[in-house]
Amino acid sequence: MANRPVFIPIFDKEQLFKEIDIEFKWNPGFAVIQKQKNIKALHENAKNENIFPLLEVSTKSSELLGQRLSAFNLKIETEDFGNISIESAFQGSKVFKNNLQYTDIYQKESLEAKKDKRLKESGNLSNFNYFGNEWELEPKSAFYDWLYISALYPHKEYLKNNLCKYKGFTDIEFNPKKSFSCQARTCAIIVSLIELDLLDKAMLSQKNFIKIIYEKSTLWDF
Repeated sequence: MANRPVFIPIFDKEQLFKEIDIEFKWNPGFAVIQKQKNIKALHENAKNENIFPLLEVSTKSSELLGQRLSAFNLKIETEDFGNISIESAFQGSKVFKNNLQYTDIYQKESLEAKKDKRLKESGNLSNFNYFGNEWELEPKSAFYDWLYISALYPHKEYLKNNLCKYKGFTDIEFNPKKSFSCQARTCAIIVSLIELDLLDKAMLSQKNFIKIIYEKSTLWDF
């Protein structure tokens, strides 16, 4: 048996999403068909908890939308390198001690970017720098969420019509014991921002983004 989180949008300014762990029978193996079996088992057990419909957000998704929303496939436009994947943008923006950053990763394919051995050999992460846009490590996942949402922001009307119909989001590749940032969680955040009519305000500035998503609404100054 295994547990994986389902991220559910909550249309409440105090809490934009909730995370529910669902237990299901795990099918071992690295083949795509095995991972799709796990997705199916996860979604079926979530449906028993009245959590449906769900969208798997990964390259293993059975739905084209879920595949396109994978950080490996989703692109963001840059002035210097054209369209690059969110995965490559995220990895290439990591800054380590002594201001060490590997911006050549921006031009790599997603899998190659993620597995670049320098990322594990450079010590502790100090912050992120995306073409001069600097982000601290806290709040956790803030930079990743902003990067992901920035790529989708120009398509907000499409998201309103297509993403907002789902009750929750999963990512079978995400293991909360090994990482924190998760594209499925970010999708849940996007849906809540859209439904609460806060997406435009959140994207006005880094300060707004952090305040709206990670701080209590009692601290807002809008």
